[in-house]
Amino acid sequence: INRKIHKAYNRVREQNFSLNGLLGTNIYKKTVGIIGTGNIGAVFCRMMKALGTEVLAYDIYKNEQLEAEGIRYVELEELFTKSDIISLHCPLTPDTMHLINEDTISKMKDGVMLINTSRGKLIDTHAIIQGLRAKKIGALGIDVYEQEEKVFFRDISGTILEDERLQLLTSFP
Repeated sequence: INRKIHKAYNRVREQNFSLNGLLGTNIYKKTVGIIGTGNIGAVFCRMMKALGTEVLAYDIYKNEQLEAEGIRYVELEELFTKSDIISLHCPLTPDTMHLINEDTISKMKDGVMLINTSRGKLIDTHAIIQGLRAKKIGALGIDVYEQEEKVFFRDISGTILEDERLQLLTSFP
């Protein structure tokens, strides 16, 4: 997301090799909030720490090894208010459904980068769209979607995308 790889890929296919508008921001010294520190979340914590970021973590089960490595566990409110980047690595449970919603987005920094590779229903799609429109969310990286069973893993090329929320999400640069 930060390096605009998708945009760069499309440019190269058009034989446009300009770097204009492709350079992301340096994440060194930025604050990365990671929700869920199971196996994948723990690896992501270590990767972000290695890149020189301050890592804030939240999980109902703290990983003592991560704490020993300098990862700081905080409450969700602090993670939302202090993070420049937030990445979700938690399971979908009744407690985590729509964890990212209008209220939690309002607590985030302006321009926050939000990544969800866990479960689509962790985020309220309507609230995400509003956050993107208001530029509260500066970048969104998802490979999951709240209503993904209707579109993911299917070839729907050559058809009209019926899901209006997904249409909106894919329209943002």
